[in-house]
Amino acid sequence: MKISFKNVLKIIFLLCAVSTFYTHPAHAKKDTIVITYNDFWPLFWTEENGTRSGIFYEIVSEAMNQLNIKIKWESYPWTRCQSYVKSGMADGIMTVPTDERSTYTETHPTPFYHSYTQIFTYKGHPKKQIMDSIKNPEDIKNAGLTVITYLGNGWNENNIKPLGITTHEAYKADNIWPMLAHKRGDIVIEWPLAALSEIKKQNLSKEILLTNGTMTSMPFHLLISKKSKYLSTLPEFDEIIQKMIADGTIEHIIQKYTQQNMREH
Repeated sequence: MKISFKNVLKIIFLLCAVSTFYTHPAHAKKDTIVITYNDFWPLFWTEENGTRSGIFYEIVSEAMNQLNIKIKWESYPWTRCQSYVKSGMADGIMTVPTDERSTYTETHPTPFYHSYTQIFTYKGHPKKQIMDSIKNPEDIKNAGLTVITYLGNGWNENNIKPLGITTHEAYKADNIWPMLAHKRGDIVIEWPLAALSEIKKQNLSKEILLTNGTMTSMPFHLLISKKSKYLSTLPEFDEIIQKMIADGTIEHIIQKYTQQNMREH
């Protein structure tokens, strides 16, 4: 039986199509999601040689690996991280959901991390005793205190500024500590696990004091741009996060960095 050249081309086309549609997932090329971040140890940290570590880095990397999605990490100042996600130039960001961020991102129901913030001040502050009893933003307002924070801090935008509390903003997150040490504001509201390490790194431990004043817990999520093709992965990402919480994977990651911080301080 003779087979025409035209029929041979048809057979090749069909074989290629079948191969494309039925490639085994284990051998499929991974998609690449772009996630922006700003270094803030121990949540996320990049060494000079490019090696990355941190609680958020390990949690999100493990979850995306289970989704067979490769991550392209891109580091920028915090405001640019958010603007890139808003514009669709990047797919995701790891942070606290806010009303403003919900206008350009979507997220998953289950937080992968909770941080509990406390009040820092400079040593010798005359209102230190009042700071020890702070429990909410209203207490800060009633005490007549000013807050030092960084550009793009959504929690501060939603909880501090609306009360009319004076806020001094640093361009970069690690600049808030020299500002506090030089008394350019009364307090900084931050997560002690990360803050104490940064304060020590900047040799400001003798100038800055951790008070007993506390704030509410902040839930962290992966936020995906509404312009990203990865919006559809959020339900499955949430299922993986729930599984990682249930089997102790996330707790193990957190404890590793908590113990490291305790050894250093």
